[in-house]
Amino acid sequence: MTKLFLSSSFVDVSEFLESFIGEKLENKKITFIPTASIPEEYKAYVENDRKAFEKLGLIIEILDISNVAKNQIEEIIRKNDFIYVSGGNTFYLLQELKISGTDKIIIEEIKKGKPYIGASAGSIILSRNIKYVEKMDDKTKAKNLTDYNALNVVNFYPLPHHTNEPFKKSVEEIIVDYKDKIDLLPISNTEVIQVCGEEIKIVGTK
Repeated sequence: MTKLFLSSSFVDVSEFLESFIGEKLENKKITFIPTASIPEEYKAYVENDRKAFEKLGLIIEILDISNVAKNQIEEIIRKNDFIYVSGGNTFYLLQELKISGTDKIIIEEIKKGKPYIGASAGSIILSRNIKYVEKMDDKTKAKNLTDYNALNVVNFYPLPHHTNEPFKKSVEEIIVDYKDKIDLLPISNTEVIQVCGEEIKIVGTK
């Protein structure tokens, strides 16, 4: 069964993870993919999320897919219990997922029922196509990305940081531009989209 925990900021909703997973998290192993943050100047959110996982008792294996061989990426993702993909630049993240072949590995593991945890860009890339976040992220940071089709795991479009600075204005503009075109699911930093099989619900408060 598909299990997805899609947030804007993991540290702000980490309290909901254990009940969502349905078992103790202590000593479980998580593949921690910070790659989306590489082209960004501000990266403190990655460290905040890492500390939140540690606090839950998880064993973290950091994997930057932009500089690791495909066979190693596959081995690490398949052996660990959970997958986490951080926030950052969604276009750069998608570029590196495609170049490394990690997109296909993640899709396969999700289909097998491995829990996937996303934060911001890590949540957005599960949609069909990421063009809708052009006003939020700088697509020029992904010079080799020619196709915005993403992992297509969910049939909705996560829209993180709703009502939160510094993205408040761009999120409102995206809602105006796309509300009648695609199924947007806006969430604030203190909300999380939980997908369990066919069930989709938003937990937390604005």
